[in-house]
Amino acid sequence: MLDHIFLTVGDTARSIAFYERVLPILGIATRHDYDGAEGPTGHPDLKGFGANGRVFFWLRQGTAAPGAVHVGFVADSEAMVNAAHAQALAAGATEIHAPGPQLHYDPRYYAAQVRDPDGHSLEFVFKSWQHGR
Repeated sequence: MLDHIFLTVGDTARSIAFYERVLPILGIATRHDYDGAEGPTGHPDLKGFGANGRVFFWLRQGTAAPGAVHVGFVADSEAMVNAAHAQALAAGATEIHAPGPQLHYDPRYYAAQVRDPDGHSLEFVFKSWQHGR
């Protein structure tokens, strides 16, 4: 199980604005800023997002490498996938694929995929057999 991920972005303020619009739809509404000066020498400043008492999705300023990472976010329903997809597009994402069943994985795998403002691949995923209510 993962504890956290750092995503390097080219414009931190733009990315914060994007993720503050999209992640709350998925229940990821906690925000935390970490001052890198409080860590070991050379530690970057981090802008974090989380839920349920944990901050696990972190942004750091740098040269984005969008082909190097794909992030799949859990959604609790198909409606949540649809809403996250719509909000991401409204916040400046570009579409990779619209919401729908991903039959190449499983007919119950429902997802949508976008690119964030830096080009990182984001997927909003509902797998009824794994994390449905």
